[in-house]
Amino acid sequence: MSETGWRPWLPGAIAAFAVLVIGFIEAYLTWAIPGGRRDGFTLAIGVAAAVGLCRRAPGAALGVVWAMGLFHVVNGVPIMLSEFALTAVFFAGARWGSTATVVLSALSVPLAVVVAFVLHDGAIVIFDLLLGGSKLGVIVGYGPTARLALSLVGLLLVAGPWPAGLVMRFLERASTSRESMLAAEEAAAGAWRETEHAREIAHLRDQQTRLARDVHDVVGHSLAVILAQAESGQYLQDTAELKQTLQTIATSARSSLQDVRQVLSSTQQASTRPGDVGRFDGLIDGVRSSGHEIVATELGTPHQLPRETEAVAYRVLQEMLTNAIKHGRRDQPIVAERHWPAAQAAGGFADTLRIEVSNMAEASPQTDGVAGRGLDGMRRRLESIGGHLDVRRREQPAGTTFTVTAWVPVQGGAR
Repeated sequence: MSETGWRPWLPGAIAAFAVLVIGFIEAYLTWAIPGGRRDGFTLAIGVAAAVGLCRRAPGAALGVVWAMGLFHVVNGVPIMLSEFALTAVFFAGARWGSTATVVLSALSVPLAVVVAFVLHDGAIVIFDLLLGGSKLGVIVGYGPTARLALSLVGLLLVAGPWPAGLVMRFLERASTSRESMLAAEEAAAGAWRETEHAREIAHLRDQQTRLARDVHDVVGHSLAVILAQAESGQYLQDTAELKQTLQTIATSARSSLQDVRQVLSSTQQASTRPGDVGRFDGLIDGVRSSGHEIVATELGTPHQLPRETEAVAYRVLQEMLTNAIKHGRRDQPIVAERHWPAAQAAGGFADTLRIEVSNMAEASPQTDGVAGRGLDGMRRRLESIGGHLDVRRREQPAGTTFTVTAWVPVQGGAR
């Protein structure tokens, strides 16, 4: 048997050996010498076996006790003093046994008392030898009263270990339940901390993505305008026009730098105050000043937008115009339209602003890597406020036309 197999049985084996030695000594002195009987040795072996099994196999130990009780009843054998060690079996049955073993051990206690002190009239061999017919028995009056007192003492000795084992069983379960509860609470706290950490990381990544998207839109638009102005400036012959172009380039760069500073300083400053829809006209004027022809129309009554909605609409229009400048033909106009929702009969407004920008594309495809990231950024912006984006390509005799349309949810009244 392996070390892990026999080690749990070692305490029970030591206790069984001690009980066996004591039982053999009692059987020899009180049974074999006076009367030549060998029954005591059988009982001593039974007691030792029950004690040895009670911790690891309380059900089997209880079966041995019941077999010993039957042996007493059938053969009329008196009780040995060493048999009080069987109280360890009653304790173990209540402490470690299964539910059936607990119930049977509870029934065994009164039955053991009946067997010991009713059927045999409390006849315990060693007590009979020490008290019965001796001078000590005469002094203490070893009669019915003494036997009744001994019966009560035996009852306490036999019955006491079972409730003690049951109490310890419940205390252990309560302790285990408390440990399990503490472990569950710790696990829940750990899961909550991990969830909060994951949320914090997701929030930081979202902020990083939003910041990168804002910088991309601001810098991309400004560089596209500046590049268009610089390219057109090399063909200017008039000094005044050249100075005006250089001044426009400087103004665009200054405005871009200001926008980048504003983006970097206000990423955590959310605001619900209305936005200025007049900024849309500033974007269109900036494209027009770069030398691109732009046809801008605004239909319906402009609404005062919430700050977040206005910022999304502004960045989306900015990216639309940037793509049109970068990928559109300079000899064809850029068409920018804003369709504000019309008033309904009840006096309210429909809930969608439609922004549409069209341009005639160059020979190279408009949806290259850079433009693709820009389109993805516009979609994400619009989806964050419940809007959506549509990109269409139409083949015409004059060339390929790209149309980007944004639907922006709006609320509020007219300006």
